[in-house]
Amino acid sequence: MAENGAPRIRLGMVGGGTGAFIGYVHRIAARLDGDYELVAGALSSKPTVARESGRNLGLAEDRIYTNYEEMARAESKRKDGIQAVSIVTPNHMHYGPAKAFLEAGIHVICDKPLTSTLEDARALAAIKPKKGAKFLVTHNYTGYPLVRQARELVKNGVLGKIRVVQVEYPQDWLTNAVSNKQADWRTDPKRSGAGGAIGDIGTHAYNLARFVTGLKTDAVSADLTSFVKGRKLDDNVHIMLRFQGGARGMLWASQVAVGSENGLQLRVYGEKAGLEWRQDNPNHMWFTEFGKPKQLLTRGGSISVDPAPSMNIRIPGGHPEGYLEAFATLYSQFAQVIRGEGKAVAGLLPSLEDGVEGMQFIMASVKSSQNEGRWTKLSEV
Repeated sequence: MAENGAPRIRLGMVGGGTGAFIGYVHRIAARLDGDYELVAGALSSKPTVARESGRNLGLAEDRIYTNYEEMARAESKRKDGIQAVSIVTPNHMHYGPAKAFLEAGIHVICDKPLTSTLEDARALAAIKPKKGAKFLVTHNYTGYPLVRQARELVKNGVLGKIRVVQVEYPQDWLTNAVSNKQADWRTDPKRSGAGGAIGDIGTHAYNLARFVTGLKTDAVSADLTSFVKGRKLDDNVHIMLRFQGGARGMLWASQVAVGSENGLQLRVYGEKAGLEWRQDNPNHMWFTEFGKPKQLLTRGGSISVDPAPSMNIRIPGGHPEGYLEAFATLYSQFAQVIRGEGKAVAGLLPSLEDGVEGMQFIMASVKSSQNEGRWTKLSEV
């Protein structure tokens, strides 16, 4: 049973076998609040790895699959079949499994970006899921308590009309040419799609800005660069953003920023106030009203406005919550949606539509960069 006494949701996984970082993270997130039980998996495209990985995770032999098509067919026919599936494969392998499980009436939890092409993303959005199956894209940074608080501050007009949004996500792990399981598919257009750093981390930065501000993007002016010789996809991205209503933004994403580990940060400035939040110190956020001293807001601390009801705080203030807990918030709140109890949180969870917009953002930016930074509307792609 889950922590709240509800039956655990039977979960399957596609991808995420031995040595896969993000599959491991998803499994922790699914377990943290006790809402899911992993019972089936097609954990690798290599049959021997799929079987070994399934056994290592304690799956029953008849629920270890060597391909997702077989898994979707078999699990949809079982009385104890999976109710939801996590898709944690490289980008080019998101569309096929997502389509198969939606059409089998199984809820889908999909890592970002939604797909490797905008065409596939739109095709997924056009599917009418069997049995009303729901969809979650794991833009996990939206699960941090203070990110939820920032969204609430903006929504309640505490910052006033938003004028400027700056978001950045620098890393340095691809500074040199490197070949390993994680790097190879991310730098391969056949598996990653048209975007490199922009697809891997730029979409996270973009989604965070959109989630907190609620602003709709009109157009982008982008400069996508590959600094490492021979690399086929971008490893550094500078993008100017024009939002509907007049606000302006800047987005920087890089995987060649030496000294940067995982430097996601967001700054939002309105007519009356501004806020600053960093992922590497996620339990603190600076909030400043014009003409007044800065206030340091803490997760669970006293603030001048009511805490966001969606903050999902698990432990007392001063006990840090981080990356895994933020991921788990999406899983636990999606469990509420699956159980029909999630009306209050459904609008906060990254949806299939958000995934499609993320692909529009990637493709508009690629198109803009190919045309010397020409302003390109998302509606043009």
